[in-house]
Amino acid sequence: MDLKNLNIGSMIKEKVDKSGIEMPRICKFLNCKEEDIMKMYESSAFDTEVLLRWSKLLQYDFFRLYSQHLILYSPQSSMNYVQKKKAHDSLPAFRKSLYTKEIIEFVLDRIRKGEMTKSNVISEYKIPKSTLYKWLHKYNLMEK
Repeated sequence: MDLKNLNIGSMIKEKVDKSGIEMPRICKFLNCKEEDIMKMYESSAFDTEVLLRWSKLLQYDFFRLYSQHLILYSPQSSMNYVQKKKAHDSLPAFRKSLYTKEIIEFVLDRIRKGEMTKSNVISEYKIPKSTLYKWLHKYNLMEK
């Protein structure tokens, strides 16, 4: 799964293929024609309402893919800027340091394949050193 370049349509198609849900059920659930579904499979972006319906139908949180993308690839903002800009917001606040199983596997896979060193991971993805070493220890990737 490529979290850097998300193509949500192909990911949905892959999930549909694995789940075995038939096209008439999909069309009925999404209230659209088969041609529309085929166009969605080729689309790289969706309206949130449509993506929410796909998530319900396939029992998979497609929004999490975007959250994981943000965690890995969004730039770190200056702490001074964030502190000055803090204001009460009606939207819920989410912690940026929310590491899912997929993110952990992605990072450890890059280290395992030699694509990145531990220090590269720490600096590029802003993962705390202690957290990375806990993952390495837990998944038995520490050098003996």
